[in-house]
Amino acid sequence: MDWSSFWGVLWYTLVIFAFIAYLIVLFMILSDLFRDHKLSAGWKVVWIVALVIFPYLTAFVYILARGQGMTERSHAAAVAAARSQEQYIQHAAGQTSPAHQIATAKSLLDAGVVSQEEYEVLKSKALAA
Repeated sequence: MDWSSFWGVLWYTLVIFAFIAYLIVLFMILSDLFRDHKLSAGWKVVWIVALVIFPYLTAFVYILARGQGMTERSHAAAVAAARSQEQYIQHAAGQTSPAHQIATAKSLLDAGVVSQEEYEVLKSKALAA
């Protein structure tokens, strides 16, 4: 590597950039292969072996051939992760359904813990949520 010239450094930078870009694409393809439950194990092995033997060509062919499905699987995984995160946050925060909140407020009213006015306020807050 010739570090003394501008063009040598620029070439080295471009090679490193291309290598890192390829690694990102490779990991995206591998994660998509393992995420796809419809593709048989034999075809997964063929894709992986092809990625090892002809890395750039196979990556381009994979993206062209299976890119749409790759996008759909990635989107489905992101939606599932977001839904799971929302459910966890609601569970951790103790948020419940409005019907459950009203039932809890009614039980507090029946027990004499809250007054009728406080019950109406709790009920309106539950219905507003």
